[in-house]
Amino acid sequence: MTGKVIIFSAPSGSGKSTVVNHLLGLHPEFEFSVSATSRSPRGQEKHGVEYYFLSAEEFRELIAKDAFVEYEEVYTDRFYGTLKSEVERIWAAGHVIVFDVDVKGGVNLKKYFGDQALSVLIKAPSMEVLEKRLRGRGTDSEEAILERLGKASSELEFAEGKFDVDIINDRLEDTFANSEKIVDDFLAAE
Repeated sequence: MTGKVIIFSAPSGSGKSTVVNHLLGLHPEFEFSVSATSRSPRGQEKHGVEYYFLSAEEFRELIAKDAFVEYEEVYTDRFYGTLKSEVERIWAAGHVIVFDVDVKGGVNLKKYFGDQALSVLIKAPSMEVLEKRLRGRGTDSEEAILERLGKASSELEFAEGKFDVDIINDRLEDTFANSEKIVDDFLAAE
């Protein structure tokens, strides 16, 4: 099972982190790939747990050193990326890498890992539901919510046909069951 990668992508607020955390609880052989970002921590987020928090300058230095599997400047000076050292660390432990990344990151990771990867796109049932979820978090300003909704629309358009599987996250229990089956089938295939 080593050398396998499971990629969950979604616009912000679609529920991908909830699904990823559920699967991590079921599979001790899974390990979450901690992404790097130049954004500030939100709420109780900790460096090295949810993200590796870097300055935009530090991020650019690592880009220059070819330290990323993939990266993206999502907004001006707000980078997200996957460090090669993180991939190597998880595979060295004999674990399956689980990614929780935005849509462009998911497409780039699938291109990079090819058949070693299962790519899953989680979608909210509608943009209205997505907006309600983002507002319900209570972590973002009005400006940030509107920015995320605009980005979600373009991400969903960009994602069309680029993932192995799309799951509509309407009822969480169904989303969990669908995700478990898809992942189990991928792991069973050699």
